[in-house]
Amino acid sequence: MRALDARAIQQLGIPGPQLMEHAGIGAARWIAREWGPLRRKSIVIVCGKGNNGGDGFVVARRLRAAGAAVRVLLVGRRMDVKGDAAQALARWRGRVEEIVAVPALPALGRALGEAHGIVDALLGTGVTGAPHGLTGEAIQAINAAGRPVVSLDVPSGLDSDRGLVPGLTVRATLTTTFAAYKRGLLLYPGAAHAGRVEVVDIGIPPAEVARGISTFLLDASDIRAHFPPRRADTHKGSYGHLVVVAGSVGKSGAAGLTGRAALRSGVGLCTIGTPASQQPIVASFGMEHMTEPLPETAGQALSLEARERILELAARVEAVALGPGLSLDPETQALARALVTEVKQPMVVDADALSALAGHLELLPPAPAPRVLTPHPGEMARMLGRTVREVESDRPETVRDVCVRYRVHLALKGARTVIGSPDGRVWINPTGNPAMASGGSGDVLTGMVGAFLARGLDALTAVQAGCLLHGLAGDLARAEQGEEGLIASDIIAHIPAALRALRAGAAA
Repeated sequence: MRALDARAIQQLGIPGPQLMEHAGIGAARWIAREWGPLRRKSIVIVCGKGNNGGDGFVVARRLRAAGAAVRVLLVGRRMDVKGDAAQALARWRGRVEEIVAVPALPALGRALGEAHGIVDALLGTGVTGAPHGLTGEAIQAINAAGRPVVSLDVPSGLDSDRGLVPGLTVRATLTTTFAAYKRGLLLYPGAAHAGRVEVVDIGIPPAEVARGISTFLLDASDIRAHFPPRRADTHKGSYGHLVVVAGSVGKSGAAGLTGRAALRSGVGLCTIGTPASQQPIVASFGMEHMTEPLPETAGQALSLEARERILELAARVEAVALGPGLSLDPETQALARALVTEVKQPMVVDADALSALAGHLELLPPAPAPRVLTPHPGEMARMLGRTVREVESDRPETVRDVCVRYRVHLALKGARTVIGSPDGRVWINPTGNPAMASGGSGDVLTGMVGAFLARGLDALTAVQAGCLLHGLAGDLARAEQGEEGLIASDIIAHIPAALRALRAGAAA
């Protein structure tokens, strides 16, 4: 945003005060929609001394013109407001109440508690570290007031790049962000503070806004064209054959979930290769998938002897899914590494197969076909030799680094799954909900991505579609069944509805 503002001012000739005016006008329109009609409604605008406060002064002027009873509180001295913000303040021409000392805080609290709504214009995207002093006290007062809050650009105190909450941070009902989404508004825990997010056009041409961006919000329009209605003259062979290599004693359900999710995702055929002792169990999970009994270890996990047979199976199909319920048996882990290296078909790698790659990521770049990894944060940390906290501290950059370095596509699962490609682009997936935090949900995603690979989608589209539709199916399941007690099978049951919603244009 700093670079974009500089280009707009220096190269496009758009003055800074004009950008601020457009930002405030756009934010005021959203506030009017949110709280209107505004006539005689009491709105308190809490401003800082920087440009975010300048946006607030513009909003104040526009809301007063719409009939609202506007009260402007400035955390700091009026004489300390400089630059574009000072020009916006001069145009306000109303009373400004300065909060410059602790004794003024009770009055601030009373003003906020009496308001219909609060506009947070304290801190913008340029702030780093935890707010302190009077600014921190003002944030506490805003949160304690119990009133609806609209934040301008970002909730004050939020790390706008990483979504971290380093200290006191405003909890907004609505965030009107300027020109483009900020990553911190989409990633948790920041997303929980942002409320609903609406992007405000500030007068910079869209092509200029998009220039140089490498992190995107995933949208149904990114994948919809890849799911046209089926032609009448097709058959099961038209939609690919997926081989799932999964399961071990006590974890045969993972294999069944993966296979069933693949079939619900429209793959023509699905074969599940699993340890011989587990094959009757896996076969009992469904009549539609085929099963292949494979050589196993004494612990009833796949043995290295299964390698040749799996390679034979893979050579006759379009894609492979590897990992769910595979076990951490050392021999099975060696098998997983061999398959990642040798299978000549596109492959989605998950669960225990990801653990097999810990310390062996150099196997990925020379793989003969695309590899899609779908780790949760613990698996990602294990692969990279880092802590979960390190992985979660900057999810987009962690994903970007791994994808570029190891030439893979990757989905880092969790609230707001982050998807990356080898060219360094990253997408944040908006679908999904807490009800999906249940064992087996990841196996469902593996089956979906595997199915889309087998159906002929390229690796990037397959993982994008898998993540967006997986989350959408979970959203549909929650709407029907609620959050408590939703299980992975419920997600599978709603995959067809998610696909219908995608085609109908009703998806995210």
